[in-house]
Amino acid sequence: MDLTRLFCNVDDFVKALSDKNIEFIQCKSKRGINAHMSLSELMTIIIAYHSSGFKNFKSYYFFIKNYHHNEFPKLLSYNRFIEWKPYCLIPLCSYLKSRKGKITGKSFIDSCPLTVCKNIRINRNKVFKGIATRGKSSMGWFFGFKLHIIVNEVGELLSFKVTKGNINDRSPVKDLCKGLSGKLIGDKGYLSKKLFEELYEEGIQLITNVRSNMKNKLLKIEDKILLKKRFIIETINDQLKNISNIEHSRHRSPTNFMVNVVAGLISYTWQEKKPSITSIEGSPN
Repeated sequence: MDLTRLFCNVDDFVKALSDKNIEFIQCKSKRGINAHMSLSELMTIIIAYHSSGFKNFKSYYFFIKNYHHNEFPKLLSYNRFIEWKPYCLIPLCSYLKSRKGKITGKSFIDSCPLTVCKNIRINRNKVFKGIATRGKSSMGWFFGFKLHIIVNEVGELLSFKVTKGNINDRSPVKDLCKGLSGKLIGDKGYLSKKLFEELYEEGIQLITNVRSNMKNKLLKIEDKILLKKRFIIETINDQLKNISNIEHSRHRSPTNFMVNVVAGLISYTWQEKKPSITSIEGSPN
């Protein structure tokens, strides 16, 4: 990711914010040096980390310190930087909203677990005590949260929500679909007559496969093709975890956990080649 290009885009967004009272100023140190970093610089480093290939933020911070000192001449100390990260959550969420893709009438929905620790360490985890819960996915039991996302057929992010690990996949669908229209393709976990009817009233057609013990339903050829192309969102979930690094077990703060997830999603929106499906009836590649 080009740091200069990212910084310019983030800085333009920050300057356009209606609330301009957010300041990130480091207090004077014992030597009397007044250090200062702008919100745009903080956000740039936090976002760029998720496309850097580094597996922990501390290593990336010292990479920036050693090799990008000219770009960030007033870089805060590592401990001070970590203290300011939680204050970037709201600006990051606002910036992510501005990075959402176009509504094309064909959307895909799915969820993936965000594990915060190994199962053997659940009882010893204090950071997320009373917040994270045990849940079950296709890969087995986990302790943490769920990330629910909706994307269009060219891989652009349309909506997202983080819930506890034991929340049913169908519960946040209505909130996720606000402002959407057209067809919504999901797996069997979203199969529900009530949900189908509620979404249909909002102008959204929910398309899912049926379970093995249910009668087959008639579907248009286009809808059958869209169901077969649902792998696009599974590929995106895999990239979010393995490239954008939104999941790890080293969190020391629930707020920084959310900063990590949101920044990872923003980093994905900057990805030049996103997963997409073959054109269907004139839709873009």
